[in-house]
Amino acid sequence: MIEEFAVVTQRFDDHVMLEIERRTACGLCGQKRGCGNATWGKLLGHESHQFAADNVINANVGDSVVVGIDERIVLSSAFYLYVVPLFAMVLAAVLAETLFDNEFYVMLAAALGLLLGFAWVKGHLVGFGRVKKPYGKKFRAVVLRHADDAASCENSNQNISRHD
Repeated sequence: MIEEFAVVTQRFDDHVMLEIERRTACGLCGQKRGCGNATWGKLLGHESHQFAADNVINANVGDSVVVGIDERIVLSSAFYLYVVPLFAMVLAAVLAETLFDNEFYVMLAAALGLLLGFAWVKGHLVGFGRVKKPYGKKFRAVVLRHADDAASCENSNQNISRHD
């Protein structure tokens, strides 16, 4: 399970909207010198992102929580996002090559296949018709526990100064 700390921004019946702030690897975003990430942050802005998660612990707005997602879901999403559109692009290019004797049509078919592959992935991950929910129930993260209860997390309160 991949875990991250988040804050609840909105609450609905069975799910909540969470916000995770972008962090740097070093955690020193305030430094101005010697850090390329600070420069990129000025240009692009360090924005926070919101996403939906199942609310199994009955968290309220403003609560700090630990949210998790299964590694298998991340791997299957990566498969859908990368392999399926590329396969659709190659398939469309091969079909256009066999049907037409013009390279322009092959390039056009490859681009169209890529776009159709991305459209299929979006429809598959989001859902179709009346079951349309944010990223589908299967691909949604889960609120595991309140952040106060997260003392068992590997990253919390480690004593770095101790050298035994």
